[in-house]
Amino acid sequence: MDRDQISEVLARADATGALPRLGGMARADGVVIASEHFWAFAARDGSLRHGTMPEPSRLLRRIPLLRGLVRLAAAVTPLFRGAGVASRSERLLLVAALLAPLSLVFLPDSASMPVGVGTGVVLLAWMLRGRTLFLHGAEHRAIAAAEERVLVSTWHGETKPSRFAPRCGTNFAALVVPVSVMFERIWPLSPALYTPFAVSLLSLALTMELWQVVQTSRASVARVFLIPGLALQRLTTREPSDDETRLALTAVAAVLQRELP
Repeated sequence: MDRDQISEVLARADATGALPRLGGMARADGVVIASEHFWAFAARDGSLRHGTMPEPSRLLRRIPLLRGLVRLAAAVTPLFRGAGVASRSERLLLVAALLAPLSLVFLPDSASMPVGVGTGVVLLAWMLRGRTLFLHGAEHRAIAAAEERVLVSTWHGETKPSRFAPRCGTNFAALVVPVSVMFERIWPLSPALYTPFAVSLLSLALTMELWQVVQTSRASVARVFLIPGLALQRLTTREPSDDETRLALTAVAAVLQRELP
């Protein structure tokens, strides 16, 4: 997409009454933006890649707990299905991190803490590399600009929506830690080889259910659950430059171009 095409899509989006809900993912070399149907990756080298999101069956989307795991799997689709979005080594690293809880089945209880800490350190190092934190802020700003219908003015640097987002994965991570600790303490079954993996999986699924309630609730008490994550975003985001914001807006425009009639 050239700048004229991007400006045209952003202007149409600003004038549209209802836009699809957008999410995103910051990378060291660019920004991924996704709707329910499409994703786009705008890279710092000027390239633009895009693809389609998976469409789970209606049944899977209705089953409590399972539907949350399906949504989590869909969130990383661009990394695994998008050529050039993530390298082979990055994909292997992410798979290893996701499967780390399964390794606890074969390790003694004393190894659970080192494995957990090691996994966290590796993921943190992966997240902090390059310009990821700045592009994370740009991703949030671009999505907020779409929701506030100020895409064009944000592109020109006249408006600067917040870099903090209530739907950020950081907020989810801040919730899953206490849920996991609680679930481990109240696990009703006798300890078995599968217990660490089962606890981790159910904690993710339960947190996703809680996450959806928090996101859809209008009660002010529900917003309390967002406070830890929003505070954590002061560490996981940085104030982006105008060019970095425009990079994220390019990905937004690529998705909306396919979504808008």
